Amino acid sequence: FALMGAVYAERVLGKANPRVGILSNGEEEGKGNRLVNDTVPLLKASGLNFVGNVEGKDVPAGLADVVVTDGFTGNVLIKTSEGVASLILQTLEREIKARPPAVLGALLAKPAFRAVKKVLDYSEYGGGALLGVNGVVIIGHGRSNAHAVKNAVRVARAAVQQGVLDAIRGGLAAMPGAAGDDEDAS
Repeated sequence: FALMGAVYAERVLGKANPRVGILSNGEEEGKGNRLVNDTVPLLKASGLNFVGNVEGKDVPAGLADVVVTDGFTGNVLIKTSEGVASLILQTLEREIKARPPAVLGALLAKPAFRAVKKVLDYSEYGGGALLGVNGVVIIGHGRSNAHAVKNAVRVARAAVQQGVLDAIRGGLAAMPGAAGDDEDAS
């Protein structure tokens, strides 16, 4: 999944040599549950640009371009991040409206507020790529609007045009321990 995420980040998101991290409860090696600790040596040996453990606070800070985690934890992280982004935008709007002088300042800062909202708006990204299937699948929110669906189609098209599936297949075949690898021939 780290390789698939790295290919996607490189081909679709335009991240050269994407940094891959594994989500843990501490940045020091050895932190985390058994799955995290068993996975770290595999990621180190993968040939990917592995940057080590990343904590939840590191994800929005951009310490890694690809964050490897199990599906449950990843979903909780994404939903929490969306909730915090929404809370920040709503609180900012409420607090500005409660202070008449701030409304004037907000009018001047409107282009900046629009740019921030665009970065934090899930519909700008369309959805998440479902990696590991034999095809291009983008999973959208159940609450996706037309804008989100349009962006999901845009992202899916980019994945096809950039040859994500073939790159993933080639990368997986070249990984140590891959089917057909001489080490597995015994």
